[in-house]
Amino acid sequence: MAENPERAVPSDGVPPAEAVGIYKQFGSTLALSGVSLALRPGRCLGLVGRNGAGKSTLVSIMSGIYGPDRGQVLFEGERAPALGDVEAWRNRVATVFQHSMVVPQLTVAENVFLNCQPKRSGMVDWKTMRADTRRVLSEWGFDDVDAAAPCSSLSVEQRQLVEIARALAAGRRCLFLDEPTAALERAEIRRLFDRVRALVASGVAVLYISHHLEEVFEVCDEVAVLRDGEMVLTQETAGLSKDELVAAMVGPDVAASAIMSQNGRDGTGTSMHPDSGRPCLVVEHLSAISPRGPLHDVSLEVRRGERVGVAGLLGAGVATLARAVAGAHPWQSGKIEIDGAPLVPGRPDKALRIGVGFVPEDRRAEGFVRLLGVAENSTMTIVDRLANRLGVVMPRAKAAAARPLAARLSIVSAGLSQPVGELSGGNQQKVTVARALATEPKLVVAIAPTRGVDVASKAALLEALSSLASSDGTAVLLATDDLDDLVICDRVVVLRGGEIVAEFTEPPFDREELIAAIEGLVPNGKVTA
Repeated sequence: MAENPERAVPSDGVPPAEAVGIYKQFGSTLALSGVSLALRPGRCLGLVGRNGAGKSTLVSIMSGIYGPDRGQVLFEGERAPALGDVEAWRNRVATVFQHSMVVPQLTVAENVFLNCQPKRSGMVDWKTMRADTRRVLSEWGFDDVDAAAPCSSLSVEQRQLVEIARALAAGRRCLFLDEPTAALERAEIRRLFDRVRALVASGVAVLYISHHLEEVFEVCDEVAVLRDGEMVLTQETAGLSKDELVAAMVGPDVAASAIMSQNGRDGTGTSMHPDSGRPCLVVEHLSAISPRGPLHDVSLEVRRGERVGVAGLLGAGVATLARAVAGAHPWQSGKIEIDGAPLVPGRPDKALRIGVGFVPEDRRAEGFVRLLGVAENSTMTIVDRLANRLGVVMPRAKAAAARPLAARLSIVSAGLSQPVGELSGGNQQKVTVARALATEPKLVVAIAPTRGVDVASKAALLEALSSLASSDGTAVLLATDDLDDLVICDRVVVLRGGEIVAEFTEPPFDREELIAAIEGLVPNGKVTA
């Protein structure tokens, strides 16, 4: 594995975009230390690393969001424009961020030519703008997007295509894709990969940032690894194994345990035996309506100490079921009981009181309060327990309760008072999980708990959820679209069209059979014993 040189100069000419010896410091934290990176025309470079490794900082500097303390960014061998020259940056590089940057109220054409509308006699030339948009969309195979449609009516996939089209319309040949598959289904991911390959074949230089290593191997020609603010590896993906890539990302001391967590909960794939007594969770004939997918007569039980996975495509009802069990979504008929106590529909406060810990799918919207510290966020579900006789919660009490949670989940911060909004995505998710565990719940409901986190954080989160069941006897309901998460489960049920259509009861689970059930390629009711 070749180390990154002082300046990464490809052999096939001047790089369309290049970072040379970049240093960046925030307070006492050195985010980037002498990082160099070069993009090649007609090549896709994957950028990977743990949360907090410096990926976002590097991409922000190469996108002109802020400047380096030392070093420089070059475009085709020339120094990057001044930070204030927004238009000059837009003409050189385009970044499609994980969270959509389209304006929902505007049409596709208005978004594609945002701030650079064609004009005639000083007025916006709407006809030319729509025609140019249709041309760009057609050229790149985006024919399923209507130039006149408001972006509020588009799917997540289509909004992403609008952002890519916005970059291509300006003739930019350098494209950064930041976690582009985070909100896409499998079929949409396949189409995205096809489009990325077409862009690369046309000579566009693509920087692909992702936590999903299998995607990097599938779509990237080479991969660069950041670790603790330093570039530790740059290599062709063809000559690299997944284990070697994980080792480069997390370091040799952590790599073995991180890899083991992906292969089986104790390295053998063996399952813990759940309590055979009364079920902790009972769902009977549950029906619900939700934009996340309806539920139709769903029944399910989870015993104490059992880890049950719920899998399915977007809109299959997976998140609806999980949110209903957590009290976060009402239902029309049926019932839910937690350890024999009935759950009140749509009342998460009641669910919390009867023993449900909840890890929501959107940590930014529901998982934490950005301006509050690690201790305050981790303990917000138990303030009633920590309050003194006067009803006041002292900082010392919060810190005492939060400290073991932070240690259990390996939360990395400058201290328990550091605002969670300043942490990396992986550590923000750990705080969200800590909040759910603080109550010592009977049942933990987790929706996509490892989405958007690095391989080591993923290992820590899955280990924490798994150990709840094996050591504490807590029941776990894990709703996810990431099949790697299911490695900790004793049983997996598959939802399709709001109904349970398959159940897998014997781990380790066969990935091809799981995918076939999720995609509807096997008869309903298939049970793998």
